[in-house]
Amino acid sequence: MNTKNIIYIYVFVALFAAASCSDDFVDTKPLNEVPDEDVWSDAAFSEAFVIGIYNGFGQGGFDEQMQASLTDEALFTHPGRGINTINESRSNPSDQGWINGSYSWSEMYKRIRATNKALINLEEPLFDDPELVARISGEAHFLRAFYYQQLLRYYGGVPLVTKVYELGEEDYTVVRNSYEECVDFIVSDCEAAAELLEGAPEVAGRATRAAAMALKARVLLYAASDLHDISTASSKSSVIAGYDHPEYLGYTSGSRTERWEKAKVAAKAVVDMNMGYKLDLSEPVTPQEGKENYIALSLGGGSAVADAAAGTELILGRFFVDEKDEGGAYVGRNNGPNGYHNWSGNTPTQNLVDDYEMIDGTRFDWDNPVHAAAPYKDRDPRLYASILHDGADWKPRTSDVEDGEPFNQIQTGRYEVINDSGQKEIFYGYDTRNSSIEDWNGSYTGYTMRKFIDPDPAIVDQNTRQQIPWPVFKYTEAVLNYAEACIALGEDEEARSWLNKIRYRVGMPAIPDTESGDVLMDRYRNERRVELAYEEHRFHDARRWMIAPETLGQQVRTINIFGALKAGADIEVYRYDPESYDYTYTPQELDPGIENRNWLDKMYFISIHRDEINRNDKLVQNPGY
Repeated sequence: MNTKNIIYIYVFVALFAAASCSDDFVDTKPLNEVPDEDVWSDAAFSEAFVIGIYNGFGQGGFDEQMQASLTDEALFTHPGRGINTINESRSNPSDQGWINGSYSWSEMYKRIRATNKALINLEEPLFDDPELVARISGEAHFLRAFYYQQLLRYYGGVPLVTKVYELGEEDYTVVRNSYEECVDFIVSDCEAAAELLEGAPEVAGRATRAAAMALKARVLLYAASDLHDISTASSKSSVIAGYDHPEYLGYTSGSRTERWEKAKVAAKAVVDMNMGYKLDLSEPVTPQEGKENYIALSLGGGSAVADAAAGTELILGRFFVDEKDEGGAYVGRNNGPNGYHNWSGNTPTQNLVDDYEMIDGTRFDWDNPVHAAAPYKDRDPRLYASILHDGADWKPRTSDVEDGEPFNQIQTGRYEVINDSGQKEIFYGYDTRNSSIEDWNGSYTGYTMRKFIDPDPAIVDQNTRQQIPWPVFKYTEAVLNYAEACIALGEDEEARSWLNKIRYRVGMPAIPDTESGDVLMDRYRNERRVELAYEEHRFHDARRWMIAPETLGQQVRTINIFGALKAGADIEVYRYDPESYDYTYTPQELDPGIENRNWLDKMYFISIHRDEINRNDKLVQNPGY
């Protein structure tokens, strides 16, 4: 045996002896985990645990499939994602359809369990830092309230769990709490969070006192709405009227006026924080400035080419600043035009486009020949800031496309051009489903999304991260909440005053003083629709107002555009040019084979998945399922 082998044997024996004589050899801690007792005895670990609960926000609303496509705001271009299941009212307890993780029953309860664990362990902290304890306790209260709010507005009343279940518990089943109990619980958590977060340092992406108050205002607004007043809801829906447990859906007694008063007071408390962007105007700005203002608002201070001061509106955002491949950083790739090598995912509908007013404040009307001849002329500037339509100016094309389209304009129609033989032929725009560039990604509707997409030419959407935050809460929502409560209480002048501030900022005229009551409420609802487009409000608003049958239930409408060359025009490379073309715009319904929208009243609430019902036999299913 050589010397080298002898050394190996001695080393092995020594190690074995050491292992036999010392328990420390086997009593080791995993390097990728922190024991529970260590987490709550260390300030940094405790804070890290609470910060981790924010992961329940997911991508905010910037998933590849956006909730807008579950509404009359958008059509999702790509099949097989469960979108149609909801839009065609085929959702059922075994197949709910697509539900974003930030609304998922199991995901939300996973996060709620974590908040409960934090709050229990922070009651008697094992480290000495009272300010940090107050702060992360406040954040935990906020997060629990937020996740319960997500469940409440999808499913109605849900089980309120404040303990941490462990293995060996005798009974894991629990009944649903009433809608009223859930609202009261969420409001209580918001108030606790607001008190604990008073004066705490503000960090982007983390809860603040303002965020807690904004959440309280939203929840109380919903609580006062038609869907959650059972008397009102039952008069509008036989499904709700015939349900055996209306207490899970809303208030079966009490004063609705008092609920509106609470909603108003809560919203006004946020409004009084004066966090608005350019909401101190006494008259409309120019249409161009209005467009720029709204673009800046939608970019939330995250773009190098828009006013960063608009970020003041963001009460709470979900930010995308890590180098990892976060889906929320690729909104442009997911939704931009296929002629830019993007995916045209959540495409605006003609239904939404038609609801943007004319610049003078009147309704757009296809029966008006002036409107029909130029549907993108003299409209609410928010249309141009939110939606890419035919002829709209946009970013530079990629190098493989720029020779064929050097003008950087959106092309969503068919156009006549003169070919090399001097003959007319039809050219299909680069941003259509007949495009020579990734036609399978072309929009069915004739539009693509602009809102939230960074217009900075340096951001090449198909492969460059953007850093536009998702608005979890923003100041303008609180202003709108306040205006809605004022209208419901008959305080029309106050409501108009605040609505006009929003309209002046984007270059729109004041709402006439003659509009009041139901007329003003309809105007308000449309204002909210266009101001908060693509921000995950329409799905809930159409339900709580109980206008879903005539909005979400309507078939998607699209636009067909044809450009005919005028006599004598000689165009070889197409560009938008009314001097050389006569354009025809024809709105039409989407082929029902792509998506056949339908509304059934069971869809006012999403079903609880059958697996949850089987696991917890104390749960009661929602009406209609």
